[in-house]
Amino acid sequence: MSKIIKTPSEIDLNLYKKNLINTSTKFGLPKQIVYCKKCTISNQRPNSTVEFLSKKLEKKATIHFDKNGVCDGCNYNEKKNKIDWKKRELELQALCNKFRKSNGQYDCIIPGSGGKDSVFASHLLKNKYKMNPLTVTWAPTIYTEWGWKNFQKWIGTTADNILMTPCGKTHRLLTRLSLENLFHPFQPFILGQKTLAAKMAKKFNIDLVIYGENEAEYGNPEAQNNEAEVRSDLYESDTKINDFSLGGVTVRELTEDYGLTLSELQSYIPMEKQNNKNTSQLNFNYLGYYLKWHPQSCYYYAVENCDFESAPQRTVGTYSKYNSLDDKMDDLHYYTTFIKFGIGRATYDAAQEIRCEDITREEGVSLVKKFDGEFPSRFLDDLFEYLSINKRDFNKAYKMFESPKFDKNYFLKLCDSFRSPHIWYKENDKWFLRKQIS
Repeated sequence: MSKIIKTPSEIDLNLYKKNLINTSTKFGLPKQIVYCKKCTISNQRPNSTVEFLSKKLEKKATIHFDKNGVCDGCNYNEKKNKIDWKKRELELQALCNKFRKSNGQYDCIIPGSGGKDSVFASHLLKNKYKMNPLTVTWAPTIYTEWGWKNFQKWIGTTADNILMTPCGKTHRLLTRLSLENLFHPFQPFILGQKTLAAKMAKKFNIDLVIYGENEAEYGNPEAQNNEAEVRSDLYESDTKINDFSLGGVTVRELTEDYGLTLSELQSYIPMEKQNNKNTSQLNFNYLGYYLKWHPQSCYYYAVENCDFESAPQRTVGTYSKYNSLDDKMDDLHYYTTFIKFGIGRATYDAAQEIRCEDITREEGVSLVKKFDGEFPSRFLDDLFEYLSINKRDFNKAYKMFESPKFDKNYFLKLCDSFRSPHIWYKENDKWFLRKQIS
């Protein structure tokens, strides 16, 4: 029976000596660490789709590098420069003409948080392409002050919005389980976010769902993302409901052992895969297939048209102030990716901006070395309080804990238990990457 870990397992420090040659790996990651020749990403980066859907860490898949040592994300962006974007925009106009409702009723759903990308997509589709969008949002785990302000500006200037806020105690438990079992505090959020749009489309009888950027922008397998339509495994599943995994725990275990109900878990579970025409009537598209996606341009558009505000300080672990603004959990999430894969927020941001030719690789490498892996201290008190399960809300699950309080010492032990020896070594009581980007 899966349980929240009482105490993180002690690691064997002999596996983390500096000069070891035959180091072991975790999570099915490639043993040899390779950095992309054009950007800052490494071959340790998981395919994000696989990451949030997988039941076990060992079933992860990583992004692909070609024979020249270039990642799929860079190759995809190179191909973007050869696309006839005027022709693509005509295809977008045709898509809008096909689904636009002349009576003013909702004719498309646009998922988003009120960040720069969703502001750009919804405002552009409504005002330039004369669509009648309904925006849908899965609430952040813990809103930042500026994230909430931007969300209010978005819905105040663009379109109607449905904000899905999951049951607080359920999301809290699933987040803790995800962190304990997968070291992935965002898994419940991502599952809810990915499946919400399809469910709302069916509920409101809206046939068109438009997401923002294509996931190939970030290095997901190009072969899976070279078309306009979104793959169905992002919003539907053929896994039986009791066997579906949330936070490394099956729905059956969550109901029988942790005292949750199916109604409390339903919003996280993808729609059941259909073999009839019910699902095929829904049309899911990436706006980034039709328009050349450029994140900085989305930011400037959002500022100009919806008074979007950047954060008052740069995001912890990176150099930018307009990415990952709305959720206090973001800082912790990207720190966990740094521990598991040696890849933090600055690596992701720099890789994207190099591909968009906003910065050079040399600049990106310098930024990664300066900011990647910065400890997420600014919201730690709020996050640790959130992750500490209390007896009142979780009477049945509570007895599975030996020491339920979540604090810094506990978190650091948990971090160490997820470090892979092929990525990390320890010397003089400090942790270092075995291979840094250069």
